[in-house]
Amino acid sequence: MKIMIVGSGGREHAIALKLSESDQITQILCIPGNGGTANLPKCRNIAMNVGDFAGIARFAGVQGITIVVVGPEDPLANGLADYLQAEKIPVFGPTKAGARIESSKIWAKELMIKAGVPTAQGKSFTKSEKAKEYIASQAAPLVVKADGLAAGKGVIVAETQTAALQAVDELTTQGFTTLVVEECLTGTEVSVFAVTDGQTFRTLLAAQDHKRIGEGDTGENTGGMGVYAPAPLVTPELMGRIEREIIAPTLNALKDKQIDYRGVLYAGLMITPTGDPKVLEFNCRFGDPETQVLLPLLATPLEKILAACVEQKLEALPPIEWHPGCGVCVVAAAEGYPGKYRRGDEIIGVDAAEEMGVTVFHAGTQSRQQQLLTSGGRVLGVTAIGEDFTAAVNKAYGAIARIEFEGMYYRRDIAHQVLPKPEPETTPSPAIEEADADPTASNDLEAE
Repeated sequence: MKIMIVGSGGREHAIALKLSESDQITQILCIPGNGGTANLPKCRNIAMNVGDFAGIARFAGVQGITIVVVGPEDPLANGLADYLQAEKIPVFGPTKAGARIESSKIWAKELMIKAGVPTAQGKSFTKSEKAKEYIASQAAPLVVKADGLAAGKGVIVAETQTAALQAVDELTTQGFTTLVVEECLTGTEVSVFAVTDGQTFRTLLAAQDHKRIGEGDTGENTGGMGVYAPAPLVTPELMGRIEREIIAPTLNALKDKQIDYRGVLYAGLMITPTGDPKVLEFNCRFGDPETQVLLPLLATPLEKILAACVEQKLEALPPIEWHPGCGVCVVAAAEGYPGKYRRGDEIIGVDAAEEMGVTVFHAGTQSRQQQLLTSGGRVLGVTAIGEDFTAAVNKAYGAIARIEFEGMYYRRDIAHQVLPKPEPETTPSPAIEEADADPTASNDLEAE
């Protein structure tokens, strides 16, 4: 098989690495790829823009590509899958109509409400004044979302009405013309992925992402600063509910609209304090950085899953299997991210980190004159697999400490919420100590 991967992030590096390990894969072409995919066996980067649909289709045809895997949301939302399908080129990724589940929060919300999928209550606005009037009538906290693609950063959680009003101004200044204001769901966030051929689906392991830039889940939202899997919160019973109440009705609603959805449906969920799953948002592709922990744990050959989805034979695929253990990914970001960030700084220590048994996924890197340089906000993802979360966390942080570039930043609390709590120290009471020291001593105050 020959695979083409469209994209340049850590997700695409993880997909390429997993496929490169298979004897069934003879060649992998990455458009445009990054500094990590450039050094993978069987893999070659092609300097082509992901928006050059005609060029991608032409090159895939000439090279005899078996499947094109579209990683990022932008080309899917702009219709790359539609273009490739029209050229009779097999593609893993939904059509433009299906990608609206991520590219338009209003469209996705209407789809969920009609399908009876549990989600936050809210309203959409095309005028900032109306959005502000609505905010003034609601109790904080509130969530203000941009109705469009925003690389995971178009969501602002406002703890006060004042902050929500400022969020409207901020997103409007960024050029978003339509906003959604929602109630703020509380609980624990999880990411659940379903691969689908448009007829049936299979869920993957649940993961827990860390969206905020600061430790303790503080600061601005990002594309993700780290992740761990499998998420202990999502028991088999809860996954069953998610499949029945969220994944199945959503895919049925897409099918009812005659939408050809072959690829990944990514559900960002909030598990409420009562244990109920509710949808925060849907995405139309693999998550980043979730893919960097899910694929190393995947035992079933990835190309078999991709082919089953593309050929609409997923129902015949044996159950997806997983390696034992836990995965943790810690993201190293450039100074200034998620705002304006540095670029072009030399990265050192990647080889030293990988000597510790981790995989370093390249998210925002490029090779230039035999140097590895930063080229994105999220630069690297250091992924460790261990027999438990303690082993995985220790390995990941031990390895990332060997990597250096100017202004490098990473959170130091990824997955710490699932680590065993330390046993409280116990100190013997003075009375016990005295008794131990002198068995004849009395604790009777009157006798003393």
